Amino acid sequence: MPGEVRVSSVVFLPHAPSSVSDVRKRLCADLLASGVYEEVADDAAVVISELISNALRHARPLPSGEIRVSWSHDGDLIQLAVSDGGSMTEPRRTRAALSSLGGRGLSIVETLSEGWGVSHEDDGTTVWAILRAIQPANGHHVPAVHPMKIVFDPSF
Repeated sequence: MPGEVRVSSVVFLPHAPSSVSDVRKRLCADLLASGVYEEVADDAAVVISELISNALRHARPLPSGEIRVSWSHDGDLIQLAVSDGGSMTEPRRTRAALSSLGGRGLSIVETLSEGWGVSHEDDGTTVWAILRAIQPANGHHVPAVHPMKIVFDPSF
């Protein structure tokens, strides 16, 4: 049924690097189980990883000492969100130098998502992103990339 929420999860995780891989696995499993293409689930995993990594690097934990990660898949949209205890700076996309080891996270989020943003609550900040969930028609998987047919012309 259109508009029906197929997946909705909220998890509280330690404000620690190990949280990234744990959430990636669970998010991918949830999205794949709901029928989302593997390529889209992979993009969502990259986006959530970037959002969590930014929260760990730049923000304080929530008052509980954790970060809150949530996602929902409703119709053809996937919404991802990471909430933390806030920081002294506003999350924003920057242009990193080629030699820079970091600073590309929100550019990656912007590239892979339909949009992203920041909201502020009393106890912290939430950075969210929305992705388009393209799904196979009638349960059939259609490859994201179609093989290229090469015709060799011997007249050259």
